Amino acid sequence: MKLLSFKKGIHPKYYKELTRDKTIELLMPKDELVYPMQQHIGSPCKPIVKKGDHVLVGQKIGEETGYVCAPIYSTVSGIVKAVEERLNFQGMQVLSVVVVNDYTYEEVPHLQEAPFRDYKTLTKEEIVEIVKEAGLVGMGGATFPTHIKLSPPAHKIIKHIIINGAECEPYLTSDHRIMLEEGTCIIDGIKILLHMFSEATASIGIEDNKKDAISHLKELCQGEPKIEVEVLETKYPQGSEKHLIYAITGKEVPSGKLPADIGAIVLNIDSVVAIWRAVTKHRPIMRRIVTVSGKGVDKPSNFKVRLGMSYRELLEAAGWDERRTVRIISGGPMMGTALSSVDVPVGKGTSAILCLTAEEIGEYEMSNCIRCGRCVEACAMRLVPNTLHQAALNKDDETFMAYHGMDCIECGSCSYVCPARRPIVQTIRTEKNRIRRK
Repeated sequence: MKLLSFKKGIHPKYYKELTRDKTIELLMPKDELVYPMQQHIGSPCKPIVKKGDHVLVGQKIGEETGYVCAPIYSTVSGIVKAVEERLNFQGMQVLSVVVVNDYTYEEVPHLQEAPFRDYKTLTKEEIVEIVKEAGLVGMGGATFPTHIKLSPPAHKIIKHIIINGAECEPYLTSDHRIMLEEGTCIIDGIKILLHMFSEATASIGIEDNKKDAISHLKELCQGEPKIEVEVLETKYPQGSEKHLIYAITGKEVPSGKLPADIGAIVLNIDSVVAIWRAVTKHRPIMRRIVTVSGKGVDKPSNFKVRLGMSYRELLEAAGWDERRTVRIISGGPMMGTALSSVDVPVGKGTSAILCLTAEEIGEYEMSNCIRCGRCVEACAMRLVPNTLHQAALNKDDETFMAYHGMDCIECGSCSYVCPARRPIVQTIRTEKNRIRRK
């Protein structure tokens, strides 16, 4: 059987064996939880609680300030200690609500009493409103508010619902474990999406290094004529939205366009579970499955944690060894963010925490570009990364735009293959942000 894929890309070392067989372990929070009001792409939330207030599990504490926004909920009951700026995993000071856990985990009354809700009785608009109110965002790391993705213009008919189970980043196995342990929830979540988009069929794209997940979901899909599991080649960045669409449908999303423009929407595996929980069980987004891995921890694990927990708590539970850890990354090694502190909270976009040793990161001294063209060969967007890199260094906006720099998905493949160890993707990312601000 031919594996589905895209053109170009790379094959990094994956290191998934560290956690792929580790079942999801529940990890409860300690005393203090921090909720940044910016956990999504778009405008930040406005705090609607103040110091001294008592809050409950599932109580809204951050209110939307615009359409591209997603509300934030408390994941514990307790007293609001402060509403102040706190550090997030991206190294920025963000207005946050700080709650002291009272360990009773008392829920708001409507969650305690909520009956199971049948999605078949709901309209598409009602489901979109439920998803919006639940604060759902893309759980693959992009954190784009999900209600917007589920609300394409009426003239754009959705025919392809693509569920991203590729999990192409090295080390990460949280989606893999969700597919094995919460497969029924995934299928039920897809049924909700098919109810919303009646002309569509659904495809679950899974890389072929997850054979047990492929087998399990294929079994669950038996008797579901509109849901199919598609086996993908294990290649990075297979989980990129545009590349996943191409691999499964053969269609390309044009430059400057969105998946809806070619009749597709793409959702992460955990996003589908979150939709099912919000629609049928009335649950806002309050938990994440997080992979803690790397050779800098003694017990690599997959944890189910509440939003607002400190990264330090997860690392301690995984047996973090500070002495042999030389770099800590939030997310995957290709697109994640290097941390300056582990005293930052788990947010909606937290997929993994990696503690990497000197052996794993293989530090080398940077040298001049030798024009070898490896970055061009690797670029899945078919760009010319070395030219974009130089244009970014020179702040040459004209050249950068002429070579379609804004189409870069910042996957990091160019930096990975560069023998001169040039920080190609970092400079391109900086230039993109500078042009957007400008």
